[in-house]
Order: sequence, then C-alpha cells, then structure tokens
Amino acid sequence: MSYIPIIDEASCIGQGDCMELVPAVFQVDDCARVIGTGPDELILAAAHECPVEAISIVDSETGEQVYP
Repeated sequence: MSYIPIIDEASCIGQGDCMELVPAVFQVDDCARVIGTGPDELILAAAHECPVEAISIVDSETGEQVYP
C-alpha cells in the first residue's frame, strides 16, 4: 500500500506541522505542497496533525480516500 497526500490549498494555513513530521514529503511556504514520498504511517500522522484538516490521503493502489 502507498499513500498519496493531497493538499487543499484553500484550507491550508501554512503552519508547517506536516513538514516538521515528514520533511521529505511536505514543504511549506505560504501553503504546504507535496514534494516527495515517504512512509505511509508518517504521511497519515502528518494529516492527523494538520490543525485545519487540509491534508487528505488517497491509497495509490485502490484510489480510495483513506483520510479524512
């Protein structure tokens, strides 16, 4: 299984919690953006830490939304 994070740019406030948890996957300037891949557990943790729930996660194999 492999998770793909998707950023809702309209919701993102650029706090940077996702980048602190997984800097290989997220970069934050004014808004977060996905820059790479990483362990599914850390991508899911980053989505949970987002204070405005701007990160959704999709399973790359099934296309199903995993979070939220």
